[in-house]
Amino acid sequence: MSPQFLFEVFLPAMAFAIGACIGSFLNVVIYRVPNGLSVNEPRRSFCPKCKTQIPIWLNIPLVTWLMLRGRCKWCGAPIAFRYFLVELLTAICFLALFQHGIARYDLQGVVALWVLAALLIAATFIDFDHFIIPDSITIGGTVAGLLASFAIPALHGETIWWKGGLIGILGAATGFSFLWLIVLMGKMLFGKIHHRWEEQVEFEISQPGGEEAPILIRLGEHTYEWGDVFFRKWDRLELETHELFFDDVKQEFETFRVLGDCLEVDGNRVELDTVKKVTGKITSAVVPREAMGFGDVKFMAMIGAFLGWQAAVFTIFAASVVGAIIGLLQKGVFREQWSRPLPFGPYLALGAFVWIFTGPTLWFWYVGLLRSAMGR
Repeated sequence: MSPQFLFEVFLPAMAFAIGACIGSFLNVVIYRVPNGLSVNEPRRSFCPKCKTQIPIWLNIPLVTWLMLRGRCKWCGAPIAFRYFLVELLTAICFLALFQHGIARYDLQGVVALWVLAALLIAATFIDFDHFIIPDSITIGGTVAGLLASFAIPALHGETIWWKGGLIGILGAATGFSFLWLIVLMGKMLFGKIHHRWEEQVEFEISQPGGEEAPILIRLGEHTYEWGDVFFRKWDRLELETHELFFDDVKQEFETFRVLGDCLEVDGNRVELDTVKKVTGKITSAVVPREAMGFGDVKFMAMIGAFLGWQAAVFTIFAASVVGAIIGLLQKGVFREQWSRPLPFGPYLALGAFVWIFTGPTLWFWYVGLLRSAMGR
């Protein structure tokens, strides 16, 4: 095998194949982790419809989906195109990162970028589906990024292990604190939804689906899940209440509000587990809301741990620009409601990928513009 064939054909083909295989595993992660399922049990993938485990000979990345035309062999249920997309996207990313990184780092550096890419892709699709990024990805990824920074200082253009590790720590801290500051500012500016009605409307707080179902808060024609309203311990649901019932028993009260861990009547605490249903009538409500989830903050710590503080700043800036453009298109062109949540993790992942391939060049260009503007 000639060196030319090795580096121009064989190794790129291997990178693509490895990426497709990792993409197949990421499909397992994307489906199971947010649903509380183990990625190890059952060991083999299974059809979400009929639960039949898929044998190895029918679990070939990319090929199987095309061969079966996107349907389960046993029950005929459609298999979402996303499974094929994740495998193809991961394969392309691994190939691109190999060709981009092998000239700058050794094989260890390429593997570190592959790990980061896998985490970014998994987080992207989970966030699209569930509006969360699991701690197993963010916290586990941050630890992996810090270890990679110490072990492979070339990721940050360094040759000494402790300098690489220091940049990784600084990157994680910058990504976390910078985005956390943005979250706090967003909370202050956009952290409340005001509802007001000319006549009294009914409200209800209950779990209509049973103990395992989410607690629903109905305020007139508006419905919220408990977890979407109460994100921090100091969040408060303020209601202008005229009638109040606990489990259909009328309450005498002067003030009533809902906290993240209890109810409060005339300043007295009422534990949530002592009341099954709260109903009544209101004329106004102030609902706390989040501008961004805390999972995004931890996600940025992970990106900074792998790529450094400059990449963290660039990623947040790029994600904000792209997210704003796409958000305006969704609201303006597709007429989606402004209150509809939008996942921010995919835009952070895109910003990180842009940095990996072109970020440093764009960074120095932008800094040069700032210096020129200040010099004038």
